[in-house]
Amino acid sequence: MKPRGTLIIIGGHEDRDPKSDRKILREVARRVRGGKLVLATVASHRPEGYYTDYEKAFADLELGELVELYVENRSEAGDREKLAVIDDAAAIFFSGGDQLRITSQIGDTGIEAKVRRLFERGGIIAGTSAGAAAMSETMLVKGTSGETHRIGDLHMAPGLGLIRDVIIDQHFAERGRFGRLLGAVAHNPRVLGIGIDEDTAAVVEGDEFYVIGSGAVYVVDGEHVTHSNLAEARPERVLSMHDVRVHVLGTGDRFDLKSRKPTPRRSAD
Repeated sequence: MKPRGTLIIIGGHEDRDPKSDRKILREVARRVRGGKLVLATVASHRPEGYYTDYEKAFADLELGELVELYVENRSEAGDREKLAVIDDAAAIFFSGGDQLRITSQIGDTGIEAKVRRLFERGGIIAGTSAGAAAMSETMLVKGTSGETHRIGDLHMAPGLGLIRDVIIDQHFAERGRFGRLLGAVAHNPRVLGIGIDEDTAAVVEGDEFYVIGSGAVYVVDGEHVTHSNLAEARPERVLSMHDVRVHVLGTGDRFDLKSRKPTPRRSAD
């Protein structure tokens, strides 16, 4: 069955100031429609403070309930009390930290199965920073930021697989991660690379996403690459790729993941 839910993939450092507009969190709350939002702080080695921070940020946005889900170690992912937290949830929000903690602690467990069922029945799965990176089938784990990509300088691992045929990077412009996203696409040009700035989100519905927030979403398409030195060059060599297509999308712009084509924001939006 094709999933019917919505993904809200956030590049990190989304606006949480109760005195500001909080466009991304407001969009999450709007879609929850007064229901229950589970804040999954699984990615953090030290989750203290996350719940209080988000409780303040969501306080006047008309959530029905905000509850925290934390898994200290993998053995807890089957606890009845932990699983029950998700039962009546309208949405799950994965906070930041280390994306490997998400997959290693809940991957192939009862919690992951419940996340997947929530998504399949039309629920919302949101994730920021590490929570964003973990949504794809293959996730970026490590790679140098702020400089030209070198062939051996990239680490990837299996993600949750909530969205197919893409790989996601976050804190994108702020940490200079264009090079490493190019490197990820060079490994498998079939996938689209999606880089998301801070305080920016790609809202995925079916085979399309649209952009909200104060920054940009970058799409790297390697489908028509005519040359790559990935397989032949030494690990310390700079990556060489020719005929890469790049799209830069701002608030209101849309992108069709099937046709690989962007659509500009409508003037009435």
